[in-house]
Amino acid sequence: MHTGRRYTTLQTLNWSRQQFLVPAAWATIVTLPYVLLDWHWLAVPWVPISVIGVAVAFYLGFKNKESYDRLWEGRKIYGAIVNASRTWAFSTRDLMAADAGASTEPIEPEELARIHGRLVHRHVAWMDALRHQLRKPKPWEHHGPYFDSFRQKAGPVEGKEDVREVLQPNLSSEELGDVLAQINPAAHLLAAQSADLASLRRRGLLDGFGHTFLQQLLEELMTQQGRAERIKNFPFPRQYATVNTLFAWCFSCLVPFGMLHTFAGSGDQLIWLAIPFSTLVSWVFLTTDRIGDWSENPFEGLANDVPITSMSRGIERDIRQMAGETELPPPREQQGDIQF
Repeated sequence: MHTGRRYTTLQTLNWSRQQFLVPAAWATIVTLPYVLLDWHWLAVPWVPISVIGVAVAFYLGFKNKESYDRLWEGRKIYGAIVNASRTWAFSTRDLMAADAGASTEPIEPEELARIHGRLVHRHVAWMDALRHQLRKPKPWEHHGPYFDSFRQKAGPVEGKEDVREVLQPNLSSEELGDVLAQINPAAHLLAAQSADLASLRRRGLLDGFGHTFLQQLLEELMTQQGRAERIKNFPFPRQYATVNTLFAWCFSCLVPFGMLHTFAGSGDQLIWLAIPFSTLVSWVFLTTDRIGDWSENPFEGLANDVPITSMSRGIERDIRQMAGETELPPPREQQGDIQF
């Protein structure tokens, strides 16, 4: 996620340079024979081209809206996880007591604190497992030398971390091996939390209300995980993503012919304006399409995605402090203006 006030003009031009340079080269190729070889038949009236442009504009608007909705839903999911995680931390502390359910076994405050710490640490492990699962590359996400290099040099840490080493500090060795053997480690950790609550209920450390309330929190966390997995595992429909880009490039190829017709009656010198104006119009359409393309997958770890790595660390610091810990992990560092 870019955290600056805005991208600079140079950053924007660099990011969209292909959408600028290719139309500029094509407009030059079309204009040169018109001027030098008197191929005036290259000039095409704007009416048919503008009809195509209107259709492409509507299609671009639809694609960008749907792509933004996926991005914003991802942000809302992690906002809900933030709230539920904090509630989990202080509720497991305050609803658990030696006499909560008429416990018959003596429980020292230190033992209650240890149990609370276990529930909090397992929750940290859940967040770590979930972010690793959401960062795993999918075939429809962005790949290639540029993206692979970006992820290795400046991208999120998940591609450089060993998930076993990340989970190990918060889980027992037996539970760690069991979790890593599962198809969905994050979901298994929530199930382990539920089993732990049931055990605490049987021991009388939770009453019926506390058990029900904490189970509802686990249900909320599982719901948010499922929503995140839905976005991660179901791509923006490929027919919309593919055809929209194809239409935008087709329209951009036609723009120079219409510009020649527009400037044809303005004199021999002004005909060269067809090149910059064609480039500008094509750049706007193609860059708009590129914005939608980069917003489709909010968890893949690019510069405009949901910063789940930093958000998970922020939650971890909050709930560890609620568990009485004073030595907290440092916040995740930004890469320039980019937060992952």
